[in-house]
Amino acid sequence: MQTFLSDGVILAFRDIPPEGIDLGEPILLIHGFASSHRINWVDPRWATTLARAGRRVILFDNRGHGMSQKLYDPEAYSNPRMAGDAANLLAHLSIRRADVMGYSMGARIGAFLARERPALVRSLILGGLGVHLVEGVGLPLGIADAMEAPSLDALSDPMQRMFRAFADQNHSDLKALAACIRGSRQTLAREEVAEIETPALVAVGTADAVAGDPHALAAMLPKGEALDIPGRDHNRAVGDRIYKEGVLAFLAARA
Repeated sequence: MQTFLSDGVILAFRDIPPEGIDLGEPILLIHGFASSHRINWVDPRWATTLARAGRRVILFDNRGHGMSQKLYDPEAYSNPRMAGDAANLLAHLSIRRADVMGYSMGARIGAFLARERPALVRSLILGGLGVHLVEGVGLPLGIADAMEAPSLDALSDPMQRMFRAFADQNHSDLKALAACIRGSRQTLAREEVAEIETPALVAVGTADAVAGDPHALAAMLPKGEALDIPGRDHNRAVGDRIYKEGVLAFLAARA
């Protein structure tokens, strides 16, 4: 891992070259809540898949996650600020334009980036996030409470237990994650989504109870299309073969 400063925050990142060629079109990957670049993109072999397809793969740990700096003020985790981290990483690497793929919280960050800095985003892939980009503020606030519970045994709500177990398994900084949930609750209005003219793919598992309808969100995007990931819930959709094939086809077809 390498590091750089984004508005004074230390962020860890990797820059993986394409396989078999000297230069490849860059794609920036933004992971989800309580995850990391490794858990979201390396372990499910996304990085390998994209590098073998001739892409230069840029991965980083969001603030408060993985090997990046931990912050405890909720205001540090607004979606515009985290979109700024993504833009700052591209600037640090002298990348003027990239495809961007985010998953769940990372997709929300990618949407903010595409709206606020459209010149940076060649295409946008929103994984694990459908219409809840406009109709929801992200994960329930109860997830922050789950991060602050004394232990997993103190929780009974299934979603709280799922995210706390995931955070414990990954040895996450629970205080930082609680601040992230409380600070990253900004939505985009339908009119703002309609301003994102970047070609966009919205990919959601058909058993995903977190993301919301991908077809409804794709219909709001001027150049949006939806991809159903059959039989997959929010967590199990990440490394799905249909998801990967759909993304590769989308990237190959866009201008």
